[in-house]
Amino acid sequence: MFVIIGWLVILVCVFGVYIFHGGNIMVILHALPFEMITIGGATIGAFLANNQMKVVKATIKGLGSCFKGSIYSKARYMELLALLFDILQKARKEGLMAIEKDVEDPHSSEIFKKYPVVGSDHHVVEFITDYLRMMVSGNLNAHEIESLMDTEMETHHNEAHAAVAAIQRVAGGLPAFGIVAAVLGVVNTMGSVGQPPAVLGGMIGSALVGTFLGILLAYAFAEPLAGVLEQKVEEGSKELQCIKTTLLASMQGYNPSTAIEFGRKVLFSTERPTFAELEAHVKKK
Repeated sequence: MFVIIGWLVILVCVFGVYIFHGGNIMVILHALPFEMITIGGATIGAFLANNQMKVVKATIKGLGSCFKGSIYSKARYMELLALLFDILQKARKEGLMAIEKDVEDPHSSEIFKKYPVVGSDHHVVEFITDYLRMMVSGNLNAHEIESLMDTEMETHHNEAHAAVAAIQRVAGGLPAFGIVAAVLGVVNTMGSVGQPPAVLGGMIGSALVGTFLGILLAYAFAEPLAGVLEQKVEEGSKELQCIKTTLLASMQGYNPSTAIEFGRKVLFSTERPTFAELEAHVKKK
């Protein structure tokens, strides 16, 4: 929503001031379709040539998420920490083997069913159950599991960041494609050098629209999208870090209440529940 509002502010300020100072908007509108086809077509072609199909698909999916609100809210984190508390509490009271069925088949687990928001996120459930399975097996110590978690989180971050890098490269190329469109317009103008000055002036003006559009699309549209997507990637990594910190605290001997407090502390302040809020939520569940 804020992306669209930001774009509207940009368009109103840029074109509004242009018109207010006596600019002829028809010059831009007349050249717009042709310049957009040149710049847009070249940009799409370069994007496809520069990325593997998996990155293309991830970028398209990521662009869709830019226009939606963040899923990482305080309520989601409280549900996640309450889920971890229930699992660790069961393991502490009944032994690690008691959670084996929950780990092997989380979709049938009563614990995971209690928390549908987090329980429906395949990646989060897989991350939790994979490391709980290692804890149940008892073959790895806390340091080995922490190293493995860090490796997986780095892989996840790099994979998610590929879409961000792809959009940033598009933003970097748009001004150059705008120049290409402008040069073609100038070449076309030079071929009509015998025309009256008014006609030549209009052709030169249309050619310069290409440079203007390339710069505007790069810094007002593409670059902000890359920024929003990068922030969403960081939020996703923070959720995994919360899970990692909680599970490692449990492996180091802390009780479930203290372990989820470790996890709560790593969250961003804007989404982090207070100690009292989390305690009340856990007791309620």
